[in-house]
Amino acid sequence: MGTLTVLLFAIICGSTPLKSSTASAGNPAGWRLVWSDEFNGSTGSAVDSTKWSFDIGGNGWGNNELETYTSRTANAHLEDGSLVINAIKETFTGADKISRNYTSARLLTKNKFSQAYGRFEARIRIPYGQGMWPAFWLLGANINTAHWPNCGEIDIMENIGKEPAIVHGTFHGPGYSGSGGVSAAYNLPNSQKFSDDFHTFAVEWEPNVIRFYVDGLLYKTRTPADLPASTSWVFDHPFFIILNVAVGGGWPGNPDATTVFPQQMQVDYVRVYQRAT
Repeated sequence: MGTLTVLLFAIICGSTPLKSSTASAGNPAGWRLVWSDEFNGSTGSAVDSTKWSFDIGGNGWGNNELETYTSRTANAHLEDGSLVINAIKETFTGADKISRNYTSARLLTKNKFSQAYGRFEARIRIPYGQGMWPAFWLLGANINTAHWPNCGEIDIMENIGKEPAIVHGTFHGPGYSGSGGVSAAYNLPNSQKFSDDFHTFAVEWEPNVIRFYVDGLLYKTRTPADLPASTSWVFDHPFFIILNVAVGGGWPGNPDATTVFPQQMQVDYVRVYQRAT
């Protein structure tokens, strides 16, 4: 189709440019959409409370993180068809009466939506810079009784700011948690940075297999054979979704003079599928 034809078509149809590459709302082959948030509310509004709640507070979250998580729209709101999680450098005193130097947000679907097995997918533009730690991940819905790591954790996408071209897909369970998690990395080619554009991150999770994807490319398949000896596969029950941006911590290290604030993670959508058959 010629350039003029494309332009005329756009004018006639009243279309506007989409964020980055066009995202298809069609179901991936073999999957059926069962839950989603397209984040299409009015700019500046809060997230849908029927789908998301917030973890609130600080105390490092087991990782020596520096932020206080809040439920303020300053830290999480809708904007131009995306969820924006805003990490801000500011002095803030949370409900624990402790002042910290950063705020951010951590959204979760706990007690609102969880599912065992399926395709969990999100289209995200991550923040950048030393000390930034964005993530899209799943936790076992039985965490209150089984506790972590026995409940299981599936990290669909994690990035640390010092590695702008790398994301990690990891799972954790009893005997393979923390730095001992079973992990794989995906590298963007040609010196690209994940913060420069939206990318699609997904897992396909089925009995005894988890497959990790970036932009539709399968980069790692995991099965119980990948577990350390004498440990158990705990990915056989419902998990809920988490989206967050941490600041600092043992893995990414802390921000330094090169880190620019505020930093944003933009989430175009989150979609969850079940096998169609």
